[in-house]
Amino acid sequence: MLTYAFWNNKGGTGKTSLAFQSITTYAHQHSDQRILAIDVCPQANLSELLFGGLANGGSGTLLQLQAEATRRTIGGYFETRLPSPFTVPSITPSAFVSTPHTHNPQIPANVDLVAGDPLLELQSNAMSTLSNTNVPGTNAWLAVIDWIRDLLASLKDDYDVVFIDANPSFSIYTQIALSAADRLVLPVMADDSSRRAIQNAFSLVYSLKLPSEIYAQYAFATKLRAANRDLPKVHVIAKNRITQYMGSASAYAAVLSSIDNDTKVLQGTNPEMFTSSHIEDVVVNVRDFQTAGVVAFARGCPLYAQRPGRADIMGRRVSVKSEYLQNCVDSVQLLVDKL
Repeated sequence: MLTYAFWNNKGGTGKTSLAFQSITTYAHQHSDQRILAIDVCPQANLSELLFGGLANGGSGTLLQLQAEATRRTIGGYFETRLPSPFTVPSITPSAFVSTPHTHNPQIPANVDLVAGDPLLELQSNAMSTLSNTNVPGTNAWLAVIDWIRDLLASLKDDYDVVFIDANPSFSIYTQIALSAADRLVLPVMADDSSRRAIQNAFSLVYSLKLPSEIYAQYAFATKLRAANRDLPKVHVIAKNRITQYMGSASAYAAVLSSIDNDTKVLQGTNPEMFTSSHIEDVVVNVRDFQTAGVVAFARGCPLYAQRPGRADIMGRRVSVKSEYLQNCVDSVQLLVDKL
């Protein structure tokens, strides 16, 4: 079972939209595989999209799952771990897993979901406190960090690929998500803050260029390595909404080039952090989805299933051009081909 995490600690990079399109496209093209999506974000935008988006009742479906006696969400799973955080309980995964296709027929039937939950924010302080508890003979931090790994271990015979949508932060639940991943997909924008975000991501996950050695002993990478755990490897850096930044004279062109150059340097100095040593295997350009994306996301619809022409979205008539829609589909395909 291979696990990908879509993550960047900087918000606004299009992480969830790329995760949604990648998951659904991959599942559509690999109908013989079982796919699990895990939404580790309190906003639960990926879950809402999979359940039908704004126009097709996705939010209402999500609220119903959160209202069940045992919340059918990642927050519901974490809630069962809080009373005995350092021991692995007998897990019943079906209590937390949903099938979006039953609510939104546009989603491939081979996709299951552990939905997101705003409860994560309330749970975060409790999980952080528990992870710093001094328990003789027990690595409390590792026991908490392993919560999603424990869940996946109980599902290892049920799924072929897992996709995690992780919150744009480095909170305790984000670390729980990243520690369970084999590969990272890092979406970035063509601006200097996204360039710095790549550097910050490598600092947070791999402890590169920490401002002081005093932080090293507390670092995510240090504690995982001390437990003989592998860190996730960067598999794709997705330069998102690339068509907003075209033009050889554009200042953005320099930023885009610097992202490639920074990645090349890191591949040379820290090859163990990547799944490939070739820049062309790691970096992919993704065009902006614009109107096609707005319509698709409002309807909870994968781009490959979106139809061109006029559409009614929440009482407004909009037009999706066939050529532009196909360009978006082709762009998503470039990313999916790397998974």
